[in-house]
Order: sequence, then C-alpha cells, then structure tokens
Amino acid sequence: MPKIKTNRSAAKRFSVTGSGKVRRRQQNMRHILTKKNSRRKRRLGKTALVDKANIKAVKRMLPYSF
Repeated sequence: MPKIKTNRSAAKRFSVTGSGKVRRRQQNMRHILTKKNSRRKRRLGKTALVDKANIKAVKRMLPYSF
C-alpha cells in the first residue's frame, strides 16, 4: 500500500491537540478591523475547534496527524 500524501495547505491551517481534537484559526481577522469592536477582535484572535461535521474531511487531508 503506498503512502498517502498530506495536504500541505491543510497542514498549515490545522493542528491536533493532545486530546485528539482539531484546532483552527478564526476567520474575519485579516482586514477591515476598524468597524469591529475590541471584544470581537479579542475573541477572533483565539483559536477554535473544528466542527464535528468537518472533522472527517480534515482527517482525510492530514492522514498521519492522528
């Protein structure tokens, strides 16, 4: 059986926590920040977990991370 290639763009965007959950960055933090309030920007700076519906797709792109 040949080795599976890791999707490199996904490898740069997702990381696996110690408990096996998948971490990601929040969207909406790149530009047009003046109209967003401080509380919203502070929350967007933190990482979030990948939703249950998308974990299967992420695991397929990162075969050796789990």
